Amino acid sequence: MKICIIKLGALGDVVRTLSILPALKEAFPKSEITWITKPSSVGVFENNPFASKVCAIPFKSSEEFDALYNFDIDEQATTLASDINAKKKYGFYAEGGYPAAFNTGAEYYLNTLFDDEIKKTNTKSYQEMMFDIAELEYKKQHCPIFLNSKDKEYAQAFIKKNNIKGAIVGIHMGASPRWPSKVWHPDCVIEFIKKAKEKNYEILLFAGPDEIEDQKALIAKLHENKLSIASNNPHNTIKQFASLVDLCSVVICSDSLALHVSLALKKPTIGLFFCTPPNEVEGYGLLTKLVAPRLYEFFPEKMDQYDEKLVKSITSEEVLLAVESTVETNKNT
Repeated sequence: MKICIIKLGALGDVVRTLSILPALKEAFPKSEITWITKPSSVGVFENNPFASKVCAIPFKSSEEFDALYNFDIDEQATTLASDINAKKKYGFYAEGGYPAAFNTGAEYYLNTLFDDEIKKTNTKSYQEMMFDIAELEYKKQHCPIFLNSKDKEYAQAFIKKNNIKGAIVGIHMGASPRWPSKVWHPDCVIEFIKKAKEKNYEILLFAGPDEIEDQKALIAKLHENKLSIASNNPHNTIKQFASLVDLCSVVICSDSLALHVSLALKKPTIGLFFCTPPNEVEGYGLLTKLVAPRLYEFFPEKMDQYDEKLVKSITSEEVLLAVESTVETNKNT
């Protein structure tokens, strides 16, 4: 059986959609799965045994598939879904310039994107809604990012270069600029790092290409307080980023790529939710969700607004308590 998957969205969304792969292999053991994605997402599939082929857009093929699953509603994805030849199609296509559902299972997720009341009351995780689209039974299937020896060597070289000896707390300071109130305020990050260093935790500060200047500014402020920490290269590859996440005893992040990478690697994770729905994030028993008390004043109508009080409303003390509890729990397991 030949299966085609289209998932072009943000890299974090690609990572959390990976869980569909083992489910499809369980349902169709002899299937060959082709995944179409953006060039920036191809690396996350390296060594993945479930995907037979990973293709970057632009994609053209005369091949006929038995089933096609399109999990995106943007024009590029829906055009692909319409153009690719498949006997059965699931997910989304475009009709009259608007996204439409190929199958009944895809209608609910589509409604959550355009109906604020449905979005507010939704209790399904993103993964559960993707499984509804695919008409597969959701059993909290998990798919890891597969690290190879080169990835692990990169991480060990980082440990040696930075002379790291203790338990590492990873902090990712970024998120999509689309939601400006997604990210913990830098003052809170600095307060947390001061407290965590007093507890002898090593800190690894993660940033991506959009956070280069923010990372430099935060590190400079820490140096003013005579605090030194390790930090990643914001231009590292997704596999290098994942290899450093894998070093951490616990990862602190907002609803972002780092959260999905951390969970894919089965790392204990503390997720900070300021303006996005915690219910939609599948935690796999690994995630502690800290929810801003004012979240539902902003979700979903004001998600695109920045509010300083909101992004300061989860305190450094709350996060430190969650870290200590998580580390202690994992010592005893």
